[in-house]
Amino acid sequence: MFDLVLRNGVCVTPSGRQQLDVGIVGGRIAELGHLAGRPATEVVDATGLHVLPGIIDPQVHFREPGLTWKEDLGSGSMAAALGGVTAYFEMPNTNPSTDSAERLAWKVERAKQTSWVDFAFFIGASNENADHIGELERAEGCCGVKMFLGSSTGSLLVDDPAVQKRVLESGRKRVACHSEDEARLKARKPLFEGKGVEFHPEWRDEQCAVDSTRNIIALARQTGRRLHLLHVTTAGELPLLEANRDLVTIEVPPQHLTMWAPDCYERLGTLAQMNPPIREKRHHDALWKAVQSGLVDVLGSDHAPHALDEKAKPWPSSPSGMPGVQTLVPVMLDHVNEGRLSLERFVDLSSTSVARVFNARRKGRLVPGYDADLTLVDLRASRVIENSWIASKVKWTPFDGKRVRGWPVGTIVRGAFVMRDGALVGAPRGQPVQFD
Repeated sequence: MFDLVLRNGVCVTPSGRQQLDVGIVGGRIAELGHLAGRPATEVVDATGLHVLPGIIDPQVHFREPGLTWKEDLGSGSMAAALGGVTAYFEMPNTNPSTDSAERLAWKVERAKQTSWVDFAFFIGASNENADHIGELERAEGCCGVKMFLGSSTGSLLVDDPAVQKRVLESGRKRVACHSEDEARLKARKPLFEGKGVEFHPEWRDEQCAVDSTRNIIALARQTGRRLHLLHVTTAGELPLLEANRDLVTIEVPPQHLTMWAPDCYERLGTLAQMNPPIREKRHHDALWKAVQSGLVDVLGSDHAPHALDEKAKPWPSSPSGMPGVQTLVPVMLDHVNEGRLSLERFVDLSSTSVARVFNARRKGRLVPGYDADLTLVDLRASRVIENSWIASKVKWTPFDGKRVRGWPVGTIVRGAFVMRDGALVGAPRGQPVQFD
C-alpha cells in the first residue's frame, strides 16, 4: 500500500527523463515504475508535468532572530514552498549571530515549529570561535561553516588571514565563504562619496573579489580544508577556481545570470543592490559559460530581504540584498525554456549537486530509498512574476513584471504536499536535514 502515487509525470532521474509513476511510503520514495492498479491512499495525476527531485536552496537569509520585520523562518519557508523549494540552508548573520551551540540549537527548534520545508543552518565563523568550529559544526541541523572575508550585512567578519587559517584548521565540513577583500573595500569606499548606486560594482570591484578568492584558496591549500565559494560574480575568479576544482566548489545566484549592469541599476536603482554586486555584461556572459561548461556546482538564491523603505535610502546607506528563494525555480526554468541550459543541468545545479557538495543524506535524487522531496513543474506555463505573489514579509521582487515560461505547481516534502496549484497545504512540517 502506497501512501501517495504520482501518476504519469515525466520524472527527471539519474538515468534521464522517463515517464513513470512515483510510489511513496513513509516519506520515502518506494518505487518508480508503472504502478497502475497498485493500492494507494492517494493518487495524483501528474500528466503533463515534470517531476524533479526536490529543489534545495543552499543560501538564504531568513533574518530570525533579531531582524524579523524583514523575514522570519515561517515567512521565508512559506516563500520557499510556494516557489517549489523543498529545503533551504540558512545563513548565520542574524542578530545575534548564529555563532554558538546555543544559538544554533535555538534556530533548529524554532524551525521545527514554524518551517514549511526542511532546513539546515550554517554556523558563523568569528574571531572568538575560530578554534571551536570543529565542535560546533557537528550539531544537529548544521550544514557547514560560513565565513565572511569581507563585510556585508551583519557583524560577522573574519578578515585576518591568521584567524581565517585557524577556522580552516578546525573541523571538516565545507567552509562557505563570502569572498571580498575587506582592506580594499575600506580603502575604496571614500572614492565614491556622493555618487549613486550604479557605482556599487565599482566600489566592490572585480579585483576586490579576485584578491580575496586567491588568498583564501592559498590558505585552503595549506590546510587541506574544502571551500565553497558563495555568489561568485566575476570573470577574473573563474580561472582560479577552475585550477582548484579538487578543493573548491562554486555557487552562482540566478540574479547574476539574469541581470547585468548598468541596465539593472537604471531600471531598479537600489533594488538591484547586493553583495557581491551584479556586474557588467562580460561577467554575466562568463558566468553563463561557466554554468554551461560544468564549472559551476550549484545555484543559490542569496535570498536577503530588506524592507522597501530601507532600500529607498540613498546609496551607500541603502542595504544590500534582495528576495530570491520564491523566484529561483521559475526564473531558472525560463532559462531552460530559452535553451541556456538543459532541465537535467538545472536539476543538477539546484538539487543533486547541492546534496553532494554538503553531504546531505537522502536528498537530491529521484531514486528509491531517498526522501520523497519532489518539485512538480509545468514547463509550458507562461506566467508573470508579480510582487503580489511574493510571500516574503517585504512583499517585493526584482523580477516584478517579468514574464517567464515554466512554473512550480507542487512542492512535496517527505511525501506530503506543502504547496499544490499555487496554494499552501497543511501546516509547517520542516525537519532538519541530516548530513554525513
